[in-house]
Amino acid sequence: MSKDEQNHDHEHDHDHSPEARRAAWRRGRRFLLVVLLVIGVLVFVGDILSAIVLGRSTSSTSHSTVSVTGTGTATGTPNTVSFQVGVSSVAKNASAALAANNARVAKLEAALIASGVTKKNLQTTGLNIYQNTNNNGVVTGYTAEDELNVTLHQISKAGTALDAATNAAGNGVQLSGLTYSISNQDSLYQKARTAAMKNALAEAKDIAKAAGETVGSIASVTDNESSSGSTSPLPLQYNASGVKVTSPVPVEPGTQTVTDQVSVVYRLVS
Repeated sequence: MSKDEQNHDHEHDHDHSPEARRAAWRRGRRFLLVVLLVIGVLVFVGDILSAIVLGRSTSSTSHSTVSVTGTGTATGTPNTVSFQVGVSSVAKNASAALAANNARVAKLEAALIASGVTKKNLQTTGLNIYQNTNNNGVVTGYTAEDELNVTLHQISKAGTALDAATNAAGNGVQLSGLTYSISNQDSLYQKARTAAMKNALAEAKDIAKAAGETVGSIASVTDNESSSGSTSPLPLQYNASGVKVTSPVPVEPGTQTVTDQVSVVYRLVS
């Protein structure tokens, strides 16, 4: 064996000695510790970056808000009128009183229909039969009463219909509860709602300006609509002499107002 081969065998035996193995183990452990430390640092830095990113994201999507209430109105002309017509009849017995009053009601309905009221817009809302007594409690006869609710969608014919009702029913007719309304209020409510939203935005801008902010997008809206109609009681007593009315009763529908109120929450932008 040559000298070089002997030296190589000697070095090989030295590498596998206990001391060499311990040194290699210590180097491996230090390397593992370094790797674990690097991983820990990277995780820690990642957590910090995530917190920063999330914090920025939260702050960018979180807004202060302002809650306001806006009110708007719209006015229109009524196109529908309703009123109540009552007739009564007196007789010695209940059946005779009812029969007499039925005849009067039939004439009344015919006159109203001839004046432009449709059958479906006539509704019986009251029917009563009761005894009449004197001061001594003695029955002197019976009274039958009928009341009709009348709806007319042509206000221009209302005066004629009222006259026809009094002339057809005769003495003792009662007219009351004259009420006007708008049959389709959708367009009015749309105008009122638009005005309410404009009112709410103007109020929100005033508040935001005072706070040094700017009004942003809408967070929520709650809509509450209401209406205010005109109701005019019209108690008329047909004259006892039986003279017929020859000129139409003047009927003025006036105007009707609808109101819409909205509660709006706006986001504020700094």
